[in-house]
Amino acid sequence: MKKIFLIRFLITIILVSVFGCTTPYSYQTNGDEDVIVIEATITNEIKNQEVKISRSYKLDDNKSKFETEAVVYVTDDLGNKYEFDQSDESYKSVNTFQANPDRQYQLHVLTKDGRSYISSTETLPQQTEIESLNATAITKNGQLGVEITLNSTDPTNKSKYYRYEYEETYKVVAPKWLNEKAVVQLFAPGSIPRGKVTFVPRTEEARVCYLSQKSNELLLTSTNDMSEDKVINFPVRFLSSKDPIIRNRYSILVKQYIQTLAANTFYNTLKEISNSGSLLSQTQPGFFYGNIKSIDNPGEKVIGYFGVSSYSEKRLFFNFTDLLPGQPSPKYQYECPAPIPESESSDYIFTYCFSKTNPDCQGDQILNLLESGVKVYFPTEAPGSYILYPVECGDCTSFSSNIKPSFWID
Repeated sequence: MKKIFLIRFLITIILVSVFGCTTPYSYQTNGDEDVIVIEATITNEIKNQEVKISRSYKLDDNKSKFETEAVVYVTDDLGNKYEFDQSDESYKSVNTFQANPDRQYQLHVLTKDGRSYISSTETLPQQTEIESLNATAITKNGQLGVEITLNSTDPTNKSKYYRYEYEETYKVVAPKWLNEKAVVQLFAPGSIPRGKVTFVPRTEEARVCYLSQKSNELLLTSTNDMSEDKVINFPVRFLSSKDPIIRNRYSILVKQYIQTLAANTFYNTLKEISNSGSLLSQTQPGFFYGNIKSIDNPGEKVIGYFGVSSYSEKRLFFNFTDLLPGQPSPKYQYECPAPIPESESSDYIFTYCFSKTNPDCQGDQILNLLESGVKVYFPTEAPGSYILYPVECGDCTSFSSNIKPSFWID
């Protein structure tokens, strides 16, 4: 009887990605079992395709180990060979290429310890474009918010199996930003006080920034049981009206992959396992195989899937007030409340003076907080008082980028 292993699948993003925008699929073993994990999808985009290879990790570790120094290439049935070079945490094709219709593709991997792996041959499915992407204000499960849905139609009735992922980008506006920055000017060593606060004009953008994040769930649908090959109002993302990522301007790029029945079965099984509750229970199924196997040792366990998918994408933008006019704006990502000057216990108000005998003087503490970069200055009308907010409140570059994405439209 085949041994049943207690495994845990940690799925924090879709298993296989066209743009390499996934967190590696993580299989944890019970003991010292070493299992290779191979993740790859090539598409009909002309680009540097990507393959991810890692090793499973033990229950007491917290991340998989990237498999370095492997020989990786893809072949087709015409004898073409597409070689891959090691990049930071994956392997990228040396040259750009695209999957073409009526060709068969196969992945080959040779690890540095001499183990060889090969995938089944895969072909490119029907190409189908995303027809429309829509954002609508709705109330869902008692929560007001915005739902992103899409429509897609294949008049040839050949697509059938769809997988989606998305990347969302949103604008961040620091609520306690100033056009001047408080910096510490130090005096000569041994001076008391040791320095003072001065103000200099900001030379870099710190008020408006942008943050991006990628989907962390398997989004699958099929039209196989329908009379027409139409995806209608498929829910991609729901955003609560209280979610800070739609506080200002928001954009989402939705990616559609047309995949084979075998790939669809693999991902559906993966999704069922990830949603099965206690994945370490005795009801856990046996080892979960994909379409990649060991050449030298047919009994070796291999995790992952090599897929060939047709790709389509569509982006949309909206402002909070576009869809939810009159509604209160979501709170900022960090707590930046207006301090109460009368409150002696305020976490934000500090007294700017230096005295060894006056316990109310907090000059040295102010210098330390500004020097360390954990606080930013904000003006107050109270003489001798400084308001110091967490740096995230006044400088968005502390947690996001001030570089506007090339695709961004205001």
